[in-house]
Amino acid sequence: MNFRNHRTIQLLNDNPKSDDLSGKRGQNSLAPSDSELLDAYSRAVISVVDRVGPSVVSVTVGNPGQQRRPEQTGTGSGVVVAPDGYILTNDHVIDNSASIGVSLTDGTSLSATLVGKDPATDLAVIRAETSYLPASTLDNSDRLRVGQLAIAMGNPFGFQSTVSTGVVSALGRALRSRSGRLIENMIQHTAPP
Repeated sequence: MNFRNHRTIQLLNDNPKSDDLSGKRGQNSLAPSDSELLDAYSRAVISVVDRVGPSVVSVTVGNPGQQRRPEQTGTGSGVVVAPDGYILTNDHVIDNSASIGVSLTDGTSLSATLVGKDPATDLAVIRAETSYLPASTLDNSDRLRVGQLAIAMGNPFGFQSTVSTGVVSALGRALRSRSGRLIENMIQHTAPP
């Protein structure tokens, strides 16, 4: 046996056995440590926040009863889906609003108009009259798997730029909309709002 093979055998012998629950690892372990795994997890979350975070906006709506000077009556979140100002948000956020405003992560405030909405799926598209906004790309959810990391970004309870993490806990869920219509094939995750 040459030295290289002997060293490989030694490294394999230092690895914890599959039934060893003590968590102890040999000095030459090939398995990553807990701190290395947490660092990799943190880097993954930071990478997504850096890439997607600038396209997440705060949506504010005004009271329809005060047409001249609408007061802010509600807030929500949205995501820029096209650089020329198209923003995806929830129908319940903009429903019955006299005015719509968006705030970018850099503090810029813009007015927006309703482009279209679908109360049955609780989705709406608004447009801020601007160009060159940082936009996110929507992907195919068919590739999701239960257990994958889920990262939620938004503005819950009026707090700007909040990030939380969890996992995809189920696929294909059904939920009733405010109108009573059944929304099917929803993704359930554990990331708190």
